[in-house]
Amino acid sequence: MDQAAVDAAILLHTIIDVPGYPRPGIVFKDITPLLADPIALAKVVQAMADPFKGRIDKVAGIEARGFILAPLLAARLGTGFVPLRKAGKLPRATWSENYELEYGQATLEVHRDAFAPEENVLIVDDVLATGGTAAAALRLVERAGAVPSGFTALLDLGLLPGRGVLTGIHAHILHTLAVA
Repeated sequence: MDQAAVDAAILLHTIIDVPGYPRPGIVFKDITPLLADPIALAKVVQAMADPFKGRIDKVAGIEARGFILAPLLAARLGTGFVPLRKAGKLPRATWSENYELEYGQATLEVHRDAFAPEENVLIVDDVLATGGTAAAALRLVERAGAVPSGFTALLDLGLLPGRGVLTGIHAHILHTLAVA
């Protein structure tokens, strides 16, 4: 069995669907079982990091669950970690980007001094759905003076349009689901 098949098998057995959360009509992908399994987590982090070895200066994690995975990838890649937080969570001057979710609106922020000019940044999230969060993260990294050089996530909800915002960037998604 190849590495991609192993990664997909790990994901499908350690991510639980939670229908109706955070509101009716949404099927939430609960990654806490994956995070609790040290062997599966180590394999997933390696699979997410490996395509970006030697190409990244910083890893930026999207709150909330990309925010959990990103420091692990940063450590594996030997880079620093930068949090992309929800509005009002960072203590110093920030750049902000508003975006649409499947079920509402939100804002991402990053410290204005988070990146050196032209640093290559890998953006990390758990699930790619409509692409609103990913697009906001890309804009935020650019606005902060860095270069969004890659995007990685555990899952792509294939029936939703998220992949469309990742044109022109190296995107590495571990598994695409045929249904949302």
